[in-house]
Amino acid sequence: MNAPAEITTTRSQQIAAYAAGALTREFPADVLAAAKLALIDVMGCAIGAWDEECVRPVRRVVEGWGARGNAQIFLGGRTSPAFAALANGTMAHAMDYDDSHQMGAGHISCVCGTTALALAGQLGSSEKDTLAAFITGFEVMARLGGGGPPGVGRSLHRRGLHPTSVFGRVGAAVVASVLMRLTPRQTEYAVGAAVTTAGGLVGSFGTHSKPFHGGKAAMDGILAAELAKEGFHSATQLLELEKGLLDAFIQDRKVEVPPMDFSTWELKRNGFKPYASCRATHASIQTSRKLAPLVGGRKITKVHARVHPNVVVVANKLNPQTPLEHKFSVRYCMAMGLTGYRLVASDFTDKLKQDAALKQIAAVTEVEVVPDQPQYEAHLDVYVEGEAKPLHADTNIVLGHADNPMSEDEVWGKFDGLVTPVLGAAKAKELYGLLQNFETAGNLAKIIGHLAK
Repeated sequence: MNAPAEITTTRSQQIAAYAAGALTREFPADVLAAAKLALIDVMGCAIGAWDEECVRPVRRVVEGWGARGNAQIFLGGRTSPAFAALANGTMAHAMDYDDSHQMGAGHISCVCGTTALALAGQLGSSEKDTLAAFITGFEVMARLGGGGPPGVGRSLHRRGLHPTSVFGRVGAAVVASVLMRLTPRQTEYAVGAAVTTAGGLVGSFGTHSKPFHGGKAAMDGILAAELAKEGFHSATQLLELEKGLLDAFIQDRKVEVPPMDFSTWELKRNGFKPYASCRATHASIQTSRKLAPLVGGRKITKVHARVHPNVVVVANKLNPQTPLEHKFSVRYCMAMGLTGYRLVASDFTDKLKQDAALKQIAAVTEVEVVPDQPQYEAHLDVYVEGEAKPLHADTNIVLGHADNPMSEDEVWGKFDGLVTPVLGAAKAKELYGLLQNFETAGNLAKIIGHLAK
């Protein structure tokens, strides 16, 4: 069982007790494998995005601060852990290609993974401890923001708040508390300090601010833990169901809050992205790509898509102007799929705005929200000129879902496509192998060495 060793009363105490047992906890082999897969994914996404437009200003600012430290900025210099996590967390989420929790807690690895690596470099943590801290932060963040459609993360989405940003700070604070070996009481204070900084607006989606949510959450979580270590006190009741974060952000209380029950592993329900766009678009993309060969370049006169409710909350941009905005337009993502795009990272460029076919298809696309339809499902009818009956396709479980996982070849293909153009084929393959065997003594230093400028 994976449960706290002591009986506790508050949610913060439960989290602190769980964190206190992290470095002595025995993790099942499949959980360790899931953790390493998440780190492979987030590392590939970060390296592939190292020179993205939304990353450059953050890197310049962090480097300009000139802070002392031994935490590695990916493909940069060394700095303090909090500032390295700010840069690296932003990089990891820059393309919206990183893994996401299928129960609604957001993009956990871009926050917790970059936090663990930044602090491990600073503190000289072992591979085993670094994995333990990452897993522990992931499990906490997944529960705080989980619960599926009626749960916390989706309820925050519907109210305009980004769960990655809201609960990423807590996840990062837990990771930092584990690696810094804080006492349970200090961990409570770290969590409280992290919670009081929570924020992040869905209105930012499609701009540089969304990836910044991941980096800023990682930075603030480390800051909260560092403050707690130095004697900082905070409110420790902010995660309770009354007079805390949930009351402030979900004021009508129409939400089902998952218990802090650590008897199962949320890491095993992590989701990975085969397409470099908002996760809410993926089922529709996969369905549209099935129909592309049948369309065969003919003129499309109408598209009717049945989608899950979260699509219109987070991916409903009607007239995207930038590559980032296209990632949050389900109509344009479907149009890309229908016209043969693979929707990998290299497809999202300024050329999309000049593609007249995408605009024409998006203009004749109807999106029907089906209230009880799962996020991993989509159904598409496409009408082409000269055909009376529509072309039809369904996706019942999207690729990358825990029940339809990407194959090892698909995982490597994604990593290769992101990392090889930056590091070269030999280094990309070596880094992949090191991450696959992350727990081997000495591998963490080698991984960090690959990330030096």
